[in-house]
Amino acid sequence: MALIITDECINCDVCVPECPNDAISEGDEIYEIETALCTECVGHFDEPQCVEVCPVDCIPKDPDNVETEEELMAKFEKLSA
Repeated sequence: MALIITDECINCDVCVPECPNDAISEGDEIYEIETALCTECVGHFDEPQCVEVCPVDCIPKDPDNVETEEELMAKFEKLSA
C-alpha cells in the first residue's frame, strides 16, 4: 500500500529528502506521493521515513492503493534494477 499526504500537510519539506525513492514532490497546495514510486520504504528501512519525520502526522496509508509486503518488495526490486 502506498502512502498518501493529507491536507493537514504544512509544507514543511522534511519528508522530501527522507524518501529513498524520490516519490514525494511538491503539489499545487501540499506535497504529494507518487504511488508508482512509493514502497513504504520496504527494501530500504523498517519504517516509512516520511512518516517518521512528519511533525503533523499527515501521512497515512492510502486505502485506494492497497499492496502487500511482497508487492512492495517487488516494486522496490523493479525500481532498483
